[in-house]
Amino acid sequence: MSDGMSSADDLATIDLLRAGEFPEAPGRSGAGRAGPGFHLAELRTYEPGEDDDGTAYADAEEQFEAERDALAVLLTGRWGPAQVFSLAGAFARHVAGARDVPEPWASVSETVPDVHLWRAGRHWIAVGVARWGERGALQLLALVTEVDPP
Repeated sequence: MSDGMSSADDLATIDLLRAGEFPEAPGRSGAGRAGPGFHLAELRTYEPGEDDDGTAYADAEEQFEAERDALAVLLTGRWGPAQVFSLAGAFARHVAGARDVPEPWASVSETVPDVHLWRAGRHWIAVGVARWGERGALQLLALVTEVDPP
């Protein structure tokens, strides 16, 4: 389940993304996805096996949430307490066709129910756990964006 990455590696990834330029067009990046005003790093991914009776999935979900929380502690040391920000309202507006939910928040809200969020200079930094469907893939994500949350 673990790919050997640590919270220190995750911090280094976030720092690289904060220092980098945002692309003009959306697409894949070395860390995940990127587009105008954002970088979305896929820090870790868990793909459930067909033989998973739900036990391994539950363990992976618990591990990813613990890793998100550990990363949040380190980021809180840098930028103060996180705001735990629900994306449920953004998701509801996005699926209803509203145009007031900008990227990357519209896409992130499709799989991430809430994020731990900090303001760091001109950037917003968010970490969360994506859930791709009922017992689908899990991902630990970090978002660096200059787009205000919805």
